[in-house]
Amino acid sequence: MAPQSTRPSEHVSRRKFLLASGSAGTVAVAGCTSGSGSGNGNGGGNGDGNGGSGNGDGNGGGNGNGNGGSESLSGDIRISGSSTVYPVAQEVTRSFAERSPDVSFNLTRDGSGGGFENVFIPGDSDINNASRPIKDEELQRCRDNGIEPVEFFVAQDALTVVVNNDADFIDTISLEDLGTIWSPDTAPDLWSDVNDDWPDEPFDLYGPASTSGTYDYFTETVIGETDADQPIREDFEGTEEDDLIAQGVQGNEYALGYLPFAYYVNNPDTVKALSLSDGDSDPVEPSLEGAQSGNYPLARPLFFYGNMSKIQEKNHLQEFLEYYINEADENYIAEDIGYVPSSQDMVDDNLAALEEAIAGEYEYSA
Repeated sequence: MAPQSTRPSEHVSRRKFLLASGSAGTVAVAGCTSGSGSGNGNGGGNGDGNGGSGNGDGNGGGNGNGNGGSESLSGDIRISGSSTVYPVAQEVTRSFAERSPDVSFNLTRDGSGGGFENVFIPGDSDINNASRPIKDEELQRCRDNGIEPVEFFVAQDALTVVVNNDADFIDTISLEDLGTIWSPDTAPDLWSDVNDDWPDEPFDLYGPASTSGTYDYFTETVIGETDADQPIREDFEGTEEDDLIAQGVQGNEYALGYLPFAYYVNNPDTVKALSLSDGDSDPVEPSLEGAQSGNYPLARPLFFYGNMSKIQEKNHLQEFLEYYINEADENYIAEDIGYVPSSQDMVDDNLAALEEAIAGEYEYSA
């Protein structure tokens, strides 16, 4: 039976997923090294060393010595979708291309929804990265086009709310106040409209574009249902480039934004992260440990989806997916990128899903 999707529509169910699946990643979060060394991590959280390529001792995803057995592979692989998952896919494709130089990749940041809508569902990509589960309507459209999407868990994120470094009036915020700020039903003009202790200054808001899975997750989890005919207020700067969100917040003392933890942790001096509270809970700062335990209110799972027909047809895609799955539990996912790696249970479930897909027996079940 194929692994089922866990939809983070409620805080309790999301935390149960994280607690159940994240325990095996504790060592990785604690900071052990893997492969022949860790990557150097650039501005987007993309390790550029050999941390996950498995050179030397065979720890780069369990593929032997990391340097043999794949040279005969050739072909193209198109990967669309989430900018959140992009740094993981970028590093994994880089290291796989070193092993199999005749396999070429076209990797783009389209947003989870944009990737599904414009690339994966039409059948133009082999894999779509996603920072939220596939939607029911996307699943139906895939099947209408003869595509069975194969779901793989890849990592866990602590979605991070950020303000300007000079915003000394705020260090914590509740999900309720976040919802008030971002909801189209309330859409306050000034910080003081939400909290009397905050300044009489207008909000300058930044976040992902509506094609982003991060946008979908935030609007569902923080804002919820609205009376307006839109899920979020319109007067914010939306983009698929997460570093542009950080730059926008950096440029205005009264700015507020949200972005994946990886983009914050690799640029910690650019903006200030807020601790979050949910209901009566104490504020919790964003961290890998908080994402792993589920204690952080905006902890969430990350995914990628494969096209089962293409998996059956392309041997080089099968080999790459196996590599991607195994690499997702490597420690550089935490150390150089900034996400909680897959647990061993996740890896095992993903490999079982891949085996079913290759046999043509996989069926997605939400």
